[in-house]
Amino acid sequence: MESVIRKRPILLTIVCILGFVWIVFSFPAVFSPSVKKLGDWYPALFGLIVAASFISYIGVWYMKKWGVSLFAITFFVKEIILIFIDDVSYAGIVFSVFFISSMVSFYKRMDSNL
Repeated sequence: MESVIRKRPILLTIVCILGFVWIVFSFPAVFSPSVKKLGDWYPALFGLIVAASFISYIGVWYMKKWGVSLFAITFFVKEIILIFIDDVSYAGIVFSVFFISSMVSFYKRMDSNL
């Protein structure tokens, strides 16, 4: 079988590294008292969103299409929840839209296999 090596573009490398750094700082927030005050269900949901974001960055790092799809789904779910709890961050939306647009621009070069 022939193996195709897909070279990751510099822009995606930067996006993934920034995403990994964001995840490192977001994960401890799952256990913070401020998150617990938002509701009994929110820490678990926030932890699931952080975990799904981390998994999506791994998928993008390995140039997999499912990573982009998972990131987009996670973004929309997160924003819907933030709208419901009235905690929308417009800077976060701008960064996420930039990340999604940069990922989508290289979507055709990504592998569709797991």
